[in-house]
Amino acid sequence: MAEENLSVVLHAQGDLRLEKRPVPEPGPNEVLLQMHSVGICGSDVHYWQHGRIGDFVVTKPMVLGHEASGRVVKLGSAVKHLKVGDRVAIEPGAPREMDEFLKNGRYNLSPTIFFCATPPDDGNLCRYYKHSANFCYKLPDNVTFEEGALIEPLSVGIHACRRAGVTLGSTVLICGAGPIGLVCLLVAKAMGASQVVITDLFPERLTIAKELGADFQLTVKRGDGPQQLAKSVEDKLGAQPHVTIECSGVESSIQTAIYATRSGGVVALVGLGPEMVTIPLINAAIREVDIRGIFRYCNTWPMAIAMLAAGKVNVKPLVTHRFPLEQAVQAFETTRQGLGIKVMLKCDQNDQNP
Repeated sequence: MAEENLSVVLHAQGDLRLEKRPVPEPGPNEVLLQMHSVGICGSDVHYWQHGRIGDFVVTKPMVLGHEASGRVVKLGSAVKHLKVGDRVAIEPGAPREMDEFLKNGRYNLSPTIFFCATPPDDGNLCRYYKHSANFCYKLPDNVTFEEGALIEPLSVGIHACRRAGVTLGSTVLICGAGPIGLVCLLVAKAMGASQVVITDLFPERLTIAKELGADFQLTVKRGDGPQQLAKSVEDKLGAQPHVTIECSGVESSIQTAIYATRSGGVVALVGLGPEMVTIPLINAAIREVDIRGIFRYCNTWPMAIAMLAAGKVNVKPLVTHRFPLEQAVQAFETTRQGLGIKVMLKCDQNDQNP
């Protein structure tokens, strides 16, 4: 095992560095992983550019990265279900204690949860990383490391579609065709949505959405009114959608989501924008439109792995750029500029394959 553990470390706003850190030693219930593929998320870039997201503030150096897969190279003394050499996908949120949220299956809401690359917890954009063995999931032979890393964003789509009640025959509006909007599209179709309409400011993103199975695409122009857009959605579908999944966090888009959704339907808020937004709440109330929040995910990795292994979803087209770990700063700049969809960093010097 190489003694150097090259890591991508954020020191402060705008200060991103490649550093050599010690190879960690796994605890009894942990495994040491040789990292293979790590995707760059918008939140990683946001921490780099702003030094914080909401109440989470970077106050000391933090390793970035939370969309990840790797190979087990060392086992903690109590680990029974994994062995050295296993290829695994990493669920980045691992509960620290047995609280009420963990007991009732909603551990993502636990206030003390460990979460990769959320201050003060280090992420896994490095050569070697240790993680709770219970939150490492073995990958079938026909699922690649990159697909394993993409389970993290895919899980957001699964959690959103579950919370929103997407089912056989649902009609769905997705606001925003970035990486999260696209995985919501893939999952909604896999869960039986009959028709999906997706919106975005950028026509090139909508072209990709069409290739991934969107039935209708709607280009949003700056200045379009929310009610006007809601009418355009209804015109495309022939009726208002049962479910709207809002992935942008933009105030006007949340307004559109509420106006567009049929009475008795559900709006799921995935995108995170400003803390305060003005929305037509009474319109939603008198039409019994449920507004549901989405925070990360829980209990999604087994479903995601099964969907990938069975070919029910195809996330491979989402990866548009690949960089070796040594070129991490260039990779982050590519993501910041909004080029492509998903930028993947390759952490294993001897294996740069997907």
